[in-house]
Amino acid sequence: MIHNSRNNFWVGLITAVVIVTTLLLLGATVAGAQDRVVSKAAHTAAPQQPLYSEYRGVRIGMTANEVRTKLGAPMQPGDDMDFYVFSDKEAAQIVYNAAHVVKTISVDYVGGVGAPDYKSVVGPDIEVGADGSLYKQMHYESFGIWVFYNRGSGDAATVTITIQKSPFSK
Repeated sequence: MIHNSRNNFWVGLITAVVIVTTLLLLGATVAGAQDRVVSKAAHTAAPQQPLYSEYRGVRIGMTANEVRTKLGAPMQPGDDMDFYVFSDKEAAQIVYNAAHVVKTISVDYVGGVGAPDYKSVVGPDIEVGADGSLYKQMHYESFGIWVFYNRGSGDAATVTITIQKSPFSK
């Protein structure tokens, strides 16, 4: 009788372990399938449109001639970069690749005067430094660009907004 009780105990324990293991494996399989569905949905979702992708009509990929038609003659022209000054509070650098195609647009707003609100450039969330500076970088790989927003600290801080061709885009 003691022998039967021991056998029943071990059979019951093994049965319980098999049932628990089966349930755990089944749960992991279901969770894995759900992760694949979520992952597939994330990959098939429409790419997020950049909030800010051009400056005064100039976009990444335009030629130097197209830029100069849009913005006029630069203060300092160059093969690899044009420098524009629009006022004592706003200046822009347009950087070109070897084929004279725009790869970076960087605009400085001295004292923040005339700068668009960061929410219209990089969205509502932004990193705030201990000194009060603001910074955020957005990657739009499907559009082949990155957008940066940076405001220094202090009341008269300069705001720099940069649109750059992603180094990972073709």
